[in-house]
Amino acid sequence: MVNQMKLFRNAGQSQRFRFVVLVIGCFLVSMTFIVVSRPLTFPSLSSMLRPQKSDAEREKAADASSYSAPSTEKKKEENFQGKGNHTIVDPIEDDKTGIDEVMGMSTATESGERGRWNYELIKPLLLPRSFTETTVEAEEERTDRDEDHNRMTLPTVSNYTIDDTVQVETKTTPEQPAREVKAVEKMLSCDFSDPRVDICEMSGDIRIPGNSSEVIFMEYPQRDQAFRFRPYARKGDQTAFGRVRELTVKSSTAAPQCTVSHNVPAVVFSTGGYTGNLFHDFTDVLIPLFLTARQYDGEVQFVVSDMNSWWVYKYRRLFQKLSKYPPIDFDKDKGVHCFTKVVVGLRANKELSIDPARAPNGYSMVDFGKFTRSALSLERESMSNIEDLAGRRPRILIIARKRSRMFVNLIEIAQLAEQLGFEVEVNEAEVGSDVAQFAKLVNSVDVMVGVHGAGLTNLVFLPPNATVIQVVPWGGLEWLSMLDFGDPAKDMKLNYVQYSIDIEESSLIEKYPRDHPVFKDPFSFHKQGFHVLRSTFMANQNVKLDINKFKSVLWKALEHIIQ
Repeated sequence: MVNQMKLFRNAGQSQRFRFVVLVIGCFLVSMTFIVVSRPLTFPSLSSMLRPQKSDAEREKAADASSYSAPSTEKKKEENFQGKGNHTIVDPIEDDKTGIDEVMGMSTATESGERGRWNYELIKPLLLPRSFTETTVEAEEERTDRDEDHNRMTLPTVSNYTIDDTVQVETKTTPEQPAREVKAVEKMLSCDFSDPRVDICEMSGDIRIPGNSSEVIFMEYPQRDQAFRFRPYARKGDQTAFGRVRELTVKSSTAAPQCTVSHNVPAVVFSTGGYTGNLFHDFTDVLIPLFLTARQYDGEVQFVVSDMNSWWVYKYRRLFQKLSKYPPIDFDKDKGVHCFTKVVVGLRANKELSIDPARAPNGYSMVDFGKFTRSALSLERESMSNIEDLAGRRPRILIIARKRSRMFVNLIEIAQLAEQLGFEVEVNEAEVGSDVAQFAKLVNSVDVMVGVHGAGLTNLVFLPPNATVIQVVPWGGLEWLSMLDFGDPAKDMKLNYVQYSIDIEESSLIEKYPRDHPVFKDPFSFHKQGFHVLRSTFMANQNVKLDINKFKSVLWKALEHIIQ
């Protein structure tokens, strides 16, 4: 009996053991299936113990991974916050010290300290507002970059490439509302045939890495095109080009990841060359910039190479009239700016003037004059008629040069003008940093007279039908004088009078004998090049007007006023 009970118990244990083994086996098979079909991720002990970051802390970390700004600009960065994890980052912020140094056109003070521009004054000009930027966690950025690189190697059948791995949020403001993303026809066209300028236009996916010399046109498949030129409107002038950085426009399938995406076109140009000379400020940059950018009605972003911040500040009101957005310093900016339309170089076709037949929208120098008067808030849009002169005398501005081509008998000239009934204003035409102030003086006069030189550039501020009198020094310079100021004056609908001096009115008579080639054959100096022409007839000659002869010129100016 006892043996039978033992056998029964052993049999029951064996059945239970087999049942347990069966259950364990089923469990292992089930777990294996679950693990293979969907891997499980278990948090590590260290991550469980690590305190979780708040949304604000994660956003701050994202900013730090993409850009490190000075602590003093923290409040300014906060003003650029976007929605969620999106942040608009100022790529120029970490270069403020350098900009301040450039803008600090230091002047000596009595204490020996160096003065600076007030940065608060120029800050609105320098802070970019035309773009938005999305920042992500550092690891997400690396992942996106790897995925984008793989995608960029594939050809596309679309004429517009949309990178769906980069989320760029457009900031909606009254100044720049959000716009729809539309397909843009891809195009790269360069014209190097013009004798005055080289220019490239492109549309599609264009990337401009800051602090570089490249404008990259994304093209699939790649054709490996590259065009190198200097975006300054004085082609062939090696002296000017020595101060202009060469840029490269190229097509490529590889480019840095966008950090800043713009919804307006870009115009890329240089403010190097001869800028700082009033004549070249206008004929090489400002008039070509008007010709190129005015058609966009302010919705355009300037990207400036060889940027002189003091120069941009000097003409800030003209810049602000052409573009709603502060210019980007191509040489110092750290971001990668992306556009769907870019123009590299400026349009230009005449010296200090515009050919309407070749200009967008038929723009002319009359349009440029209106633009200038509006930008600088100049009051006179036209000349006073004869009835308006009943209560005042006509005003004349005599431009007095200080170095070469000076009026030796300036006092006699001023007295002659007063005797003929003019109210006389004598000025050295040094515009300085306040263009608007001197422009208002020029705009207030009826007649402007000066020897051939940069000071006559101020004719762009005169009201229509005012009179410009250009005194041409000895040396066969009539053709040059007409090219530089005569034709532009006529194109602006100004009355133009040209007075060429005789040998007796030139200071050269005190330096050379009367039978010298300077007097007998001045054009022989022209054939030796502009350097010789300039040093002989422009840099070392002054003018003593024959008052009796010049009286008839002033009478002619009065006739224009009466008419």
